[in-house]
Amino acid sequence: MKILVLCTGNSSRSQMAEGYLRKYADASVEVYSAGIEAHGLNPNAVASMARDGVDISGQQSTLVDEYLDLAFNLILTVCDNAQENCPVLPGKPGMLTVRMHHSFPDPAKAQGSPQEIEAAFDTVRDQIKAFCQELIHKPNW
Repeated sequence: MKILVLCTGNSSRSQMAEGYLRKYADASVEVYSAGIEAHGLNPNAVASMARDGVDISGQQSTLVDEYLDLAFNLILTVCDNAQENCPVLPGKPGMLTVRMHHSFPDPAKAQGSPQEIEAAFDTVRDQIKAFCQELIHKPNW
């Protein structure tokens, strides 16, 4: 099974979701993330995930165009912009591709002190974690 997580810039939310889905899924699941744009891996996202024991520092910020040749069982958009602008990705004959959308706030837009920004990332991280746990353990797609 292949899962693609899409976001606008593939820097925070989709990267966090990729990290958690990899953590919770078994070895038969391949997880990818991409963006409509590629903004680079956000260091605050890396730090927030590390605080929860998940290392995403080796993940890459990629454009969705890099995956046009792959067929996915699930395409998960984690922001409204990605849902609205997601390209049509090809499937394989006889394979059902499910599209799912769950919008999370963009922690990269957080303002304030370093502690407030850290808290914003951790809040969104925890929302993504809970969603990913449910998605893997109680799939409804």
